[in-house]
Amino acid sequence: MTFKKNIRKNKFIVSIVMGSKSDWKTLKKTAEILKKLNIKFESKIISAHRTPLRLVEFAQNAKLNNISVIIAGAGGSAHLPGMLAAITNLPIIGVPMETKSLKGIDSLLSIVQMPFGIPVGTVAIGETGAKNAALYAASIIALNDNKIAKNLNAWRKKQTLAVKHRPQK
Repeated sequence: MTFKKNIRKNKFIVSIVMGSKSDWKTLKKTAEILKKLNIKFESKIISAHRTPLRLVEFAQNAKLNNISVIIAGAGGSAHLPGMLAAITNLPIIGVPMETKSLKGIDSLLSIVQMPFGIPVGTVAIGETGAKNAALYAASIIALNDNKIAKNLNAWRKKQTLAVKHRPQK
């Protein structure tokens, strides 16, 4: 498998990567928000521990494949976001997966505690983080894409208008 052959003509693409298939249950919430904002994306399973060569090849070629932002979900030791950030200078957003043993605290601490020079933007544990990762990616892309900026502004306005002025009786 090679990522070099996948060079795309689309201007901005978000890549949603996960350490295992089970992470998709949470990260599909990221995909749903990106779809609503009309942002092109792809999804891949790339394990920092079980497929390290796949990780390196993906990260080295991400920019060539027009990836603009990488959203990386991982649980437990959660090395995927940090390893990607160590290889590429693209923005990486880490989504800590909720785990059975420590409820995702282990994932959160692993992703957020990166050494100086290897930054990973980190969001909340689980589904809320997955949704916010999509909005975070959209705000990064919106800096250079007026259409995405308009979509993001419309989404936020709709969210604001949905807040009632008074509680229901």
